Amino acid sequence: MITFEELKVNKSILKALQEIGFEQPTPIQEKAIPIIRSGADVVGIAQTGTGKTAAYLLPLFMKLVKAEGVDPRALILVPTRELSIQVGEDIAKFTTYSNLRHAAVYGGIGWTKHAELIQPGIDILVATPGRLWDLYRAGAVSLKKIKTLVIDEADRMLDMGFMPQIRQLFEVIPPKRQNLLFSATFNAHVEEMINEFLAFPERIEVAPSATPALLVQQSFYLVPNYRTKLNLIRHLLENEEIFHRVLIFVTTKEHAEQVFQVVSRKVEGQKRILHSNKGQNTRINAINSFKDGEIRILISTDLSARGLDVPMVSHVINFDLPQRYEDYVHRIGRTARANNAGEAISLVDPSEEYDLRKIEEMIRMEILKKEIPEGVVIEPTTRSEGQDQLREIDRQRRLEDPDFKGAFHEKKWRPSGRKEIKSRRR
Repeated sequence: MITFEELKVNKSILKALQEIGFEQPTPIQEKAIPIIRSGADVVGIAQTGTGKTAAYLLPLFMKLVKAEGVDPRALILVPTRELSIQVGEDIAKFTTYSNLRHAAVYGGIGWTKHAELIQPGIDILVATPGRLWDLYRAGAVSLKKIKTLVIDEADRMLDMGFMPQIRQLFEVIPPKRQNLLFSATFNAHVEEMINEFLAFPERIEVAPSATPALLVQQSFYLVPNYRTKLNLIRHLLENEEIFHRVLIFVTTKEHAEQVFQVVSRKVEGQKRILHSNKGQNTRINAINSFKDGEIRILISTDLSARGLDVPMVSHVINFDLPQRYEDYVHRIGRTARANNAGEAISLVDPSEEYDLRKIEEMIRMEILKKEIPEGVVIEPTTRSEGQDQLREIDRQRRLEDPDFKGAFHEKKWRPSGRKEIKSRRR
C-alpha cells in the first residue's frame, strides 16, 4: 500500500499525522492528493467517514507550504457551523508543526469576533457562505488572493439554499483558481453546480454515490407507534456496555425534547441534546463533551449529521427516519469512522416503511430487520396517531400512483336520502 511519504506530504505535516495515528492514506486520499497537487479541478465523491476532509487538506498544505502575507490564499466553504468548527479543528491538528494560519467563521455569533481572528493574517479560511459574505461586505476580509476554493458537502450546501450566496461570492473571488468540490452524495443539483463553476474537473469516486461505510452494521425494528419507540430506545440504552457512546437522531425539536426526557429519567450516563433552539455555546460545549467521552448519549436533529467527527461512536440510532433520504448516509456515517466498526439502528413505524424502502434503493442494499426484544412494552396505537399514519401512507401511495384514491381523499358532499325526506317534512 502507498504511504504518505510516497505522496510527498510535507515533513512537518507527516510528523503531525504520525502523532495523530494516521498510518496510511485512505482510498480517497490516495486518489485525490496527486490529482489536486497537479492543479486540476476535482470532484470527489466518497461516503462520510472515509477521510475526504484530509483528502483536500493535505495537498492544500503542500501547496501553501508556509505562512505568507495577510489575506487568505485558500477558502473552504462549508454548509454548517458544526462542520466549520470541525474542519478548523482538523487543520489545527494537521498543522501542529507548521506555521500555516487559519480561521473558522460561521453564523450564530457577532461577526466582529471573527473579524478579529482574521485581522492578524491567515492562509486558510473556513467559512459558511452567509458569514463570509457578512465579513466581505464589512471589509473585514479580502478574497483577492484566493488561489484554491474548496466546496465541502456540496449537496448539503444546495439543499440549504446557499446557491445565491455562492454565486455572489464567485463574483468577487479571482476567476483564476483551482476548484475542489467534495460530497458524499451526487445528484442532479450537484451536477448543475459542477457544470456552472468547475472547468473540466477530474472526478474521483471511491464508492458509488450514497454508499454507506462498509463497517457500519445496519438494522431496523418495525415499531407500531411513537410510545413503543420510546419504550424500545429506553430498553436498548439500558445496556451500557454495548451502547457506550450513542448518537440519536430525530426529525424535530419536539421529538428531541421528548426522547431526552425519557432517557434522562430511565437511562444511566450523561446525556445532552442539540437542536436549533439551543444556544451556540451550548451546542459547541455539548459536541466537545461528547467528543471527550464525558457524555454517553447525544440526541440531535439533523444539524449535527455532518461535520460531527467523534471517535468510537458505538451506535447511531435513527429514532425517526430522515426526511431527506441522503441524510441517512450522513447520519450513520457518524459511526464506523477511521476503520472502526459501528452499528446503525433505525426505528420504523408503519408510515416510515415507504421511506425505508427508498433508502434501501438509494444505498443499493437491504437493511436487516430485527424483532422487538422481549420485555419491551408494545403500546396500543392511539386513534389520532393511527389516522396520521394512514394519511401519510395515502400520501406515499399517491406519489407512486397519482390516480390512487386513499381512505382520506376528499369526497364530494352528497345529501343523503334521509336528510332530503326530513327537509320535505319540514
